[in-house]
Amino acid sequence: MCRRSAGAAAMALGGVRVLELAGLAPAPLCGMILADFGARVVRVDRTRSAASSDVQARGKRSLALDLKRPSGAAVLKRLCRGADVLIEPFRHGVMEKLGLGPEVLLQENPRLIYARLTGFGQTGKCAKSAGHDINYLALSGVLSKLGRKGEKPYAPLNLLADFAGGGVMCAMGIVTALYERTRSGKGQVIDASMVEGVAYLSSFLWKSQNLGLWSRPRGENLLDSGAPFYETYKTSDGKFVAVGAIEPQFYEQLIKGLGLDSDKMPSQLNFSDWPEMKKKIASVFAQKTQAEWCSIFDGTDACVTPVLSFDDVASYQHNKQRSSFIKNDQGEISPRPAPLLSRTPAVPSFKRDPFIGEHTEEILLEYGFTKEEIAKLHSDEVIEFRKPKANL
Repeated sequence: MCRRSAGAAAMALGGVRVLELAGLAPAPLCGMILADFGARVVRVDRTRSAASSDVQARGKRSLALDLKRPSGAAVLKRLCRGADVLIEPFRHGVMEKLGLGPEVLLQENPRLIYARLTGFGQTGKCAKSAGHDINYLALSGVLSKLGRKGEKPYAPLNLLADFAGGGVMCAMGIVTALYERTRSGKGQVIDASMVEGVAYLSSFLWKSQNLGLWSRPRGENLLDSGAPFYETYKTSDGKFVAVGAIEPQFYEQLIKGLGLDSDKMPSQLNFSDWPEMKKKIASVFAQKTQAEWCSIFDGTDACVTPVLSFDDVASYQHNKQRSSFIKNDQGEISPRPAPLLSRTPAVPSFKRDPFIGEHTEEILLEYGFTKEEIAKLHSDEVIEFRKPKANL
């Protein structure tokens, strides 16, 4: 795979300048998505920070700037004049206190896309409240649907609200606003709420309510671990397989692969028999290893796949054939950017993540600051430089 520097301008977002104010998980993902597809992303870090908590800094550069100082806020204002996008992850009102609200920055640069990524959004009674993924998931209604029969709701890590409803939805909003700007020439403010993002993500749950898919209590429905043919099962070596044999023809292949007699099995969609069917199928899966079940079901449409660990996923044949996982020059493995574009695919950086303040000087020079101005900002401790030590 070619290195990032080759042909960055030919990438889908080549030439787009992004300023990402350092924050927690969702905003860094948003910035990384834009960087992977070619945008020049500058992460604006706090000064006097020893290390960054941003583990999604691929392809970004770091500028360390004290925004709480008026001269630091003035630097950001000037940077925004030459930027296309600002990603802002603070609670409502923080940027306004710094004199860096959208009214101010869009007056300076009417083409700026000002993306505000928060848990609760910019208005409403919760706008200034603290929260995390589990809280946003709870207010969206989605958390109420997640959990097994007879158990309390559970949050699946912090993937749904933080990253899907937050980082990904915000990136979609930015790309949409950039496209609209090609016609109007104007920027706009994006109010990306994780509550609303994950609620929107769950549109299918809302739109399918009349189909009866969710009419039973939590954990007793077709897709929420109620059905024996949409479930995970333990194998004899302590690993797991995932089964998703919903359609009758796929279910038939599942039963056949398990060596069961379909004539002696109850009807697939007989809810009252599901608990017993689940026990029966679990006892069969427990008799062979994960690899043995893979060899039985490979090449069939039984919808049976291994539950791969992070250690195994990159070497799985299908993923290997598609180069679905990449390794950076530190030997760290991570998922390749998706989706694949045929002409202008993402070309992720293979370099290590930036140190805080590593690129401060070069970024400011790029944005039109003079060496004298930079020296003054440095002596006033408004900015920081942090050069990596040479490996001798």
